[in-house]
Amino acid sequence: MKTYNIAAIPGDGIGTEVIAAGLEILEGLARRLGGFNFDVTHYPWDSEYYLKHGHYIPDGGLAEISKADAIFFGAVGSLKVADHISLWGLRLPICQGFDQYANVRPARVLPGVKSPLSNGQAIDWVIVRENSEGEYSGSGGRVHQGLPIEVATEVSTFTRVGVERIHRFAFELARSRPAKHLTLVTKSNAQRHGMVLWDEVFAEVARDYPDVRTNRELVDAVTTTMVLKPEKLDVIVATNLHADILSDLAAALSGSLGIAPTANLNPDRSFPSMFEPIHGSAFDITGKGIANPIATFWTAAMMLEHLGERKAGEHLMRAIEEVTASGLHTPDLGGTATTRQVTDAVLEVISR
Repeated sequence: MKTYNIAAIPGDGIGTEVIAAGLEILEGLARRLGGFNFDVTHYPWDSEYYLKHGHYIPDGGLAEISKADAIFFGAVGSLKVADHISLWGLRLPICQGFDQYANVRPARVLPGVKSPLSNGQAIDWVIVRENSEGEYSGSGGRVHQGLPIEVATEVSTFTRVGVERIHRFAFELARSRPAKHLTLVTKSNAQRHGMVLWDEVFAEVARDYPDVRTNRELVDAVTTTMVLKPEKLDVIVATNLHADILSDLAAALSGSLGIAPTANLNPDRSFPSMFEPIHGSAFDITGKGIANPIATFWTAAMMLEHLGERKAGEHLMRAIEEVTASGLHTPDLGGTATTRQVTDAVLEVISR
């Protein structure tokens, strides 16, 4: 019996609701399939914890969760704490501290889900986001604060090693998919230093993958491709900021942010990887019991695959698709189902 140690960090808002549902699903899978189980440690690092203690992650916290096999993360963000404090206090220290440089966000229209696009069924994308540097490197600062001469700088930092490794990751992923197609997204016509480095390194790495078709689009242009010609895209690789924005658009075009998963991967496995739904804290529906748990369930399937439990991940995805196809949808998808009802439905399918 293989036991996986999971660090659960529900965080803020609906994160507490969907992570609880996701853990139920994982336990249900373990009971149904056998051969593995989970030892879950819960960490109460949320914004209330921050307001009480002055920090999100206590001394030694990163070292403690570094022993986990994977991190199951909900959301961070509160109306009581400025967004830049919460993000840099919890999520980014984990992503950067554990060198989770590959953020992977698949997007497709699940059975029974309606896309706002008439040809939404053509969406079958994976967005690969560089997750350790770039626009979210933290470089920059402010001087003369509060004065008319105040200056604020935000420096996008790109390293050759950081750019090359994310490109190689994206090429390997594209090679594993039927279309074997990779689109590079930059803005090198206007950002002539870091973005040009991205273009140049991409061309260098492409020589090692002659079986992968490639093309390049500017970030503004690719948004129109995503809306008007979704069939033209397969795997997309982009910088931290660009891919962050594009993946939210991809989720909306797929039906809802409530179904979109994320994996923050440390590909060489020197640190644990972190898995999270992308929808955020969703203050407007927190506590109402109507948060869509599908994004968390899909995220859990990605975590299972990363842990080596591919069969369990596939079993979970089939259960998810059977439930979405049945029309049991939460309000974000136009339905009236609750988090509890969707969770119970997926558990019921798993048990069969």
